[in-house]
Amino acid sequence: MKTLSIVKASVLAASIAMTLACGYSSKTTPAAPGTMPAIATLNPDTATAGSQAFTLTVNGSNFSSKAVVNWNGAAMSGTTYVSGNQLTVAIPASAIETAGSVQVTVTNPAVAGTGQYGSGGTLAETSPAMTFTIN
Repeated sequence: MKTLSIVKASVLAASIAMTLACGYSSKTTPAAPGTMPAIATLNPDTATAGSQAFTLTVNGSNFSSKAVVNWNGAAMSGTTYVSGNQLTVAIPASAIETAGSVQVTVTNPAVAGTGQYGSGGTLAETSPAMTFTIN
């Protein structure tokens, strides 16, 4: 009887050890760097302080279909994807009331992973800034 208890205890201990040794791993893959957008030109690249709203055309490369134009770091909700090389965005008159410089960037958003447990995907990437001048 004592031998049977020792065998049961040994089997139980071995089962626990194997379960713990295997561990649980979600086997996730971290997000990879995304595609870095680049701005080549802004059209127009200047505006007169106090003038009316206008449409800014951003020309460059590697723009994703969900890319967003940022105006001094603030994402512009009205960004329109034209192509992988061009975006347009409506700039309100309130954004050009005062003379100065504005930093314009483009952000390609992160893409969620589609692997098991949601692994993979890409990180958001933001282009180097280009200066827009308000005279």
